[in-house]
Amino acid sequence: MNVRIGIAETGKVVEFEIDDAKAFEAALEEAFSEGRNLLWFEDAKQRRVGFPRERLGFVEIDAREGKSAVGFGT
Repeated sequence: MNVRIGIAETGKVVEFEIDDAKAFEAALEEAFSEGRNLLWFEDAKQRRVGFPRERLGFVEIDAREGKSAVGFGT
């Protein structure tokens, strides 16, 4: 699954792959409820990515399997 995180007050978006959307959502909610200043996430390749909590603009989880179609095909 693909995750896109928008960085507040910039046009930057960080995109990475995760294995489990529910676990990612739970970790995100737990980090916010505990008031952590830096949020750490692990992608599907076991790389860790850290974001300052106050800089998160949005989080988008795309659970579609496979790649999006490009072109004029159906």
